[in-house]
Amino acid sequence: MSDSTENITLQQRTQLLVELIDFTKKCNEQIQGMYDALGWTPDTDRAKEPMEVCPYDPGHLIPVRSMERHKASCCLRKMGYSSEEQAAMCDSSGCYDNTSVRSFMMDKNLQNQVIIQAKSAAPLMKMEGVFWKGQYSQHPVDVPQNHKRAVCDLTAADRLALYDHVIGVLNREKADGASGNDELYVDLVSKLKKAEQQNEPKTHLELMAEMRDYKRRRQSYRAKNVHITKKSYTEIIREVIQVHSEELSRQWKEQHQEDEDEKEKEEAREGTSQRRHPDERRSASSESRRSRRRRSREKSRDRERKKKKRKRDSRSPEDKHRNGKKKKKKKEERERSDSS
Repeated sequence: MSDSTENITLQQRTQLLVELIDFTKKCNEQIQGMYDALGWTPDTDRAKEPMEVCPYDPGHLIPVRSMERHKASCCLRKMGYSSEEQAAMCDSSGCYDNTSVRSFMMDKNLQNQVIIQAKSAAPLMKMEGVFWKGQYSQHPVDVPQNHKRAVCDLTAADRLALYDHVIGVLNREKADGASGNDELYVDLVSKLKKAEQQNEPKTHLELMAEMRDYKRRRQSYRAKNVHITKKSYTEIIREVIQVHSEELSRQWKEQHQEDEDEKEKEEAREGTSQRRHPDERRSASSESRRSRRRRSREKSRDRERKKKKRKRDSRSPEDKHRNGKKKKKKKEERERSDSS
């Protein structure tokens, strides 16, 4: 029984092996036919484009044209940066090519040297307001490429030491660059006096200084609007308030005129309705008359509320005086019309 089962399994295995060999032969024949149709050979790609071995991983065989990009990504991958972190990184050096912004490149050796120097100058024991030796890194680390790595890999003492070093280097470069412009900071007055005493020929900078002083002494260079420049702060604020008050009074007058026009139109409508034929007035129902009266009363109340609100918002003594005159004039006109 056991011999028969072993023979069956062997026969199945040999059959599967034969089928796999046949399948691989067919695949090779198809690939070879595709190469023949395209006129290629299996070694065509390697012959056309030279390849190089990655210095960070010998198992990577990369084309020469993309080696630099691969080395940058492979180095970051070896340092532990994920693909998401690499995608978030960006090289900002190209943004400051034609500007006065200075940049500084830090490598691992320089970073370790700066930390060691700061650590040697630090005190042995804890002191208030000062980092001591135990707060610095014990082992050299790679230069962090983002803020998260800087906080995780470097201590606060390390970051402060690196910051002080970078600021010091950039300040020295700035001082060296400014040393070439010493002529711009020369005391020109003293040089002019000395030149007058010694009767020496004047330099270009001295002539430019004289021209500048001459232009400043001219009347056209000074402020011509003295009546504005000599005003006090109170006078200026008073003028600003006056301008705003005039603008508010103008807006209030326009609104008041609009209300008056609407009132005159309504009075004209009421007059025409009163002059209608008695038969037509009798035909109107009492309910419609009540509703019209109610609406007219509501409109008049709304207008009175709006007028009171506007008066409270923008009211000045001059406007009050004018309004009193207008009311008095209207009252006299009404009395004349009633008497006539």
